[in-house]
Amino acid sequence: MAAVTEPPSRAARLGWRRIMALKGASFTVPFFLGFLLFTVTPLVMALKESLYSEKGSGLGFGEKTVEFVGLDNFVEGFGDGRFWASMLRVGLFAVISIPVIQIASVGLALLLDAASQRVADRFRIPLLIPYMIPGIVATLIWIYLYSPVVGPLTPFFDLFGIDANFYGGELIWVSIGNLMAWSGIGFNMLIVYSALRSVDANVYDAARIDGASEWRIAWSIKVPLVRRSLVLTTVLSIIGTLQIFSDTMLFKSMAPETVTRDFTPIMAIYDWAFQQGNFNYASALSIILALVVGTASALFYRLTNKAPTS
Repeated sequence: MAAVTEPPSRAARLGWRRIMALKGASFTVPFFLGFLLFTVTPLVMALKESLYSEKGSGLGFGEKTVEFVGLDNFVEGFGDGRFWASMLRVGLFAVISIPVIQIASVGLALLLDAASQRVADRFRIPLLIPYMIPGIVATLIWIYLYSPVVGPLTPFFDLFGIDANFYGGELIWVSIGNLMAWSGIGFNMLIVYSALRSVDANVYDAARIDGASEWRIAWSIKVPLVRRSLVLTTVLSIIGTLQIFSDTMLFKSMAPETVTRDFTPIMAIYDWAFQQGNFNYASALSIILALVVGTASALFYRLTNKAPTS
């Protein structure tokens, strides 16, 4: 007679589930180690440095000493007109560029979702290629294209009698925005497109049976269903745009009279730290910028995730 095996006890089942949960959580260890090492640790170090300042003798010949100054660097930072002017420039740029990039991303995602699977597969990767190109390389490509000497864009606009100075004060933000749109639209499009593909097709079929047009389905059903993905990509865009640095630094080499050393907040922080050697004040400005970026992102997330009122 075959032996009857008893089912595992409740304690054994709970122990097995705990082990499986720990195994799953172990995959997050590399991320949290990197986050602790490259985000939390520099933040703590910057906060510490911001509370001190180097002081020299009155004549400037003596050795400098490091003194505790408390919140003096933060007070100076909050009153730094040039730093906040750069913050205003980048903020206005974000208000204009991010919606344009998001609208283009959603439009491309809707077009891919409406197309056949074969057509979508054919265009999905090419649209993502600009995002896969390293930022420095992409900036150098567009600097070449914008060049009035060797670039093809200036002669092209000359054919129509348009004097397009892509490095001038009137077009510099358009040039930078075009570069960011070229690099970012593909990534945002892929996130939104993935969210669209996860929606049950029966929802669209029911709307068509009710007489809804494709435009109505896209505007009233598809876009609301991918709202969380839009919020995610917008928050990432806010964080990235307010911290723009490498693009403008390379543009500065081509147009130093337009892109000044404090053109963006990060450039101002870089100048204070590595050009003027004031790491303590630069650390305070970094903390202030982190607070601004965090506040802007959290505020947008909160406003866009309010529960709808009945």
